[in-house]
Amino acid sequence: MGTNVSPLAGKPAQAAQLVDIDKLLAAYFDVKPDPSVAAQRVAFGTSGHRGTAFDGSFNEQHVLAITQAICEYRKAQGIDGPLFLGIDTHALSAPARDSALEVLAANGVEVRIAQGDEFTPTPAVSHAILVHNRGRTSGLADGIVVTPSHNPPGDGGFKYNPANGGPADTTITRQVQDRANALLEAGLKGVARMPLAQARGAATTREHDFLGHYVEDLGNVLDFDLIRGSGVRMGVDPLGGAGVHYWARIAERYSLGLEVVSDQVDPTFSFMTLDWDGQIRMDPSSSYAMQRLIGMKDRFDVAFACDTDHDRHGVVTKAGLLPSNHYMAAMVDDLFRHRPQWSADAAVGKTVVSSSMIDRVAARLGRKLYETPVGFKWFADGLFDGSLGLGGEESAGASLLRRDGSVWTTDKDGMVPALFAAELTARNGHDPAEHYRGLCDAFGEVFFDRVEAPASAQQKQVLAKLAPAQLKADTLAGAAISQVLDKAPGNGAAIGGIKVVADNGWFAARPSGTEDIYKIYGESFESRDNLQAILAEAQGIVDAALAAT
Repeated sequence: MGTNVSPLAGKPAQAAQLVDIDKLLAAYFDVKPDPSVAAQRVAFGTSGHRGTAFDGSFNEQHVLAITQAICEYRKAQGIDGPLFLGIDTHALSAPARDSALEVLAANGVEVRIAQGDEFTPTPAVSHAILVHNRGRTSGLADGIVVTPSHNPPGDGGFKYNPANGGPADTTITRQVQDRANALLEAGLKGVARMPLAQARGAATTREHDFLGHYVEDLGNVLDFDLIRGSGVRMGVDPLGGAGVHYWARIAERYSLGLEVVSDQVDPTFSFMTLDWDGQIRMDPSSSYAMQRLIGMKDRFDVAFACDTDHDRHGVVTKAGLLPSNHYMAAMVDDLFRHRPQWSADAAVGKTVVSSSMIDRVAARLGRKLYETPVGFKWFADGLFDGSLGLGGEESAGASLLRRDGSVWTTDKDGMVPALFAAELTARNGHDPAEHYRGLCDAFGEVFFDRVEAPASAQQKQVLAKLAPAQLKADTLAGAAISQVLDKAPGNGAAIGGIKVVADNGWFAARPSGTEDIYKIYGESFESRDNLQAILAEAQGIVDAALAAT
């Protein structure tokens, strides 16, 4: 397979590569999706419905239909408290928010929008839901975040968080998706809607200070006294995302040595360096996209960035961008040692494509490992009830408990793990990269990589349904295969792909839930050369299985 890295990767975006915002916004309203075309139907992936207005996959009609479906779902479930509605800085987010508000108000839903039309990170919405619902059995809140996460500037996204504050599970998203598509097929008959001015002026529509409430509560998650007392020099690049105004408030509220390297908001994201495929993508786990902050690494003891809706993190040390797997292992090792109020039974949550270094760290800590399919929704319940101390993904999404062991957010929170890098540095006198090196000294080094390539919808469907019996190989890079999994060990849920484990390492293959690509993840316990052999053989094993279907 191989990841075909563009010669433009890591270079500044050029004017010709920038999306035409006026045309994009016009397409949002003017293009009418055809529900008989699969690519133009509502489809919830690992985190909501995503698409672009130009090709009829994210348009006004999608948002109207999805919002009506959510109104009907919450009514059927007896969810009659406020719905917290947030947006990121993608160009399509504000118009989609307005479309949603027209439907929500017409359905009589109490809506809380951000004070002063402030952008709203995903974790701030999750936090608002959970704070409102604490101790309640009725009048429960839920939320919508309008975001395609780190996807390119031309994309839009729409996701629903039910009353547990986390991403909606597949049972909910299937109901919402099916109803929304039925509404599209009916020409939106059955969608209640009122004019935007009337919706904004409705008695049910009120402002909420997401920023203030989130920042004020943040000291219950992180040890800011320790950070402040250490004098750690921090830098943050919001990447033009929804938390752009949160960082200065955090620095002021907790008297931190935190420099915001840019507060620029530009819906074309022209300030970005291009990702691996030559596209603009605000991915803080990609060294290609993170060139701006990497270039500043010597100015700070530790620096960090978040993606557009601030639910993913990236940590930069003197050594450069720390791979997200490395940082998660370091986080687990330090967190579980220094949160004495957490339950002794609180487990470590990771996905099947995350590094086995995390397994080794958890074992040394005497902590149970809870291994799930890809998708943060699998961690929501455990974070909610405190049975997970941390849930984290290979793709740099994580959240953790408050210091007292109670729930903080049940959706990914990029800001907390980013700031925890400073807490770890302050406590240990070394940065997270050095901490990870200590783990390698203790357990031996592991070698991880992920390769990705374009994939059609049909190829993705076939890959998602591969069964262990379809793989005919007995060895992987010279070692006997001990396990072939299509279900996660932690909860028995389908992986949506395949994982092959041998004595020398493992690989997993799965389609992306957000883009037209597929991914092979691999890890070697031996060497980088062995990793390349694992990845190469993984391609052959998967290709043979796909060819046989």
